[in-house]
Amino acid sequence: MKLSDLLGEISYECIQGTLSVDVSAVVYDSRKISRGSLFVCIEGLNFDGHGFAAEAVGGGACALIVSKPVEGVEGKDVTVIRVEDTRYALAFISAAWFGHPAKKLKVIGITGTKGKTTTTYMVKSILEHAGFKVGLIGTIETVIGGRHIHAENTTPESYVLQEDFAKMAEEGMDAVVMEVSSQALKLHRTQGFVFDYGIFTNLEPDHIGKGEHESFEEYAACKSRLFVQCRVGIVNGDDVHVGRIVEGHSCVLETYGMGEECMLRAGNLTLVNAPGERGVDFHVSGLTDFDVELPSPGRFSVYNALCAI
Repeated sequence: MKLSDLLGEISYECIQGTLSVDVSAVVYDSRKISRGSLFVCIEGLNFDGHGFAAEAVGGGACALIVSKPVEGVEGKDVTVIRVEDTRYALAFISAAWFGHPAKKLKVIGITGTKGKTTTTYMVKSILEHAGFKVGLIGTIETVIGGRHIHAENTTPESYVLQEDFAKMAEEGMDAVVMEVSSQALKLHRTQGFVFDYGIFTNLEPDHIGKGEHESFEEYAACKSRLFVQCRVGIVNGDDVHVGRIVEGHSCVLETYGMGEECMLRAGNLTLVNAPGERGVDFHVSGLTDFDVELPSPGRFSVYNALCAI
């Protein structure tokens, strides 16, 4: 693929070389460099890829994506592209490299402090019972068809995420349900595509400290990014921090909960604790323009509520 084709959706400056070079691989780990690679210099907590730029060129890289000056490449037969943020660029480059696979799937992203993992498995199960083929990406594993792959991060690096999307599309998946961590949003791992649905569970002071978020305000701001990157946002209207989460949203917004202001409201909760059956039944009101067969007139179970979402 031509380098120019990979850069179509990002702002950049070509400071050395030509955009017409052929790229054989997209790499952000200098240990994986091969001839013809495009090396994206990522700055991490412990290592900075910019420091390996000359080594990458020596290993055969045909182009570099950088956000600051690099040494040992001036005058070499290599194209150097400067961008504002290499992680952001990597996400869009990866999407282009794999042929924008998210466009072939319904992508459902779930964020929040608690409940992401449980909710992803519940939504996956419900959609599968409705006849859809569904992939999953989360804290525990990535599921593609019958394959279960151990997860390293709640939300993988953008290149791996796009590669997973591509594999799901190739296997005929209809949708993917994925956990979206605040770190992933902060580090632009989920750029390069638009979520069809973004879901917010709740927000509590967590993940604040070295290597994560400097403050609760930054944590909340990172979470809120999902709702400028999705078409429909479905948020917990009962959460005290929901205002922070939806501030500046660009999506169609729907709220759920038990409060009177929620668009989909649950009430009259009844604990079900019978032999072989345990859960909560409740009445629902508000957004009821969906086709769900109720178990009895006016009554809803958790299963039915999630089908509605």
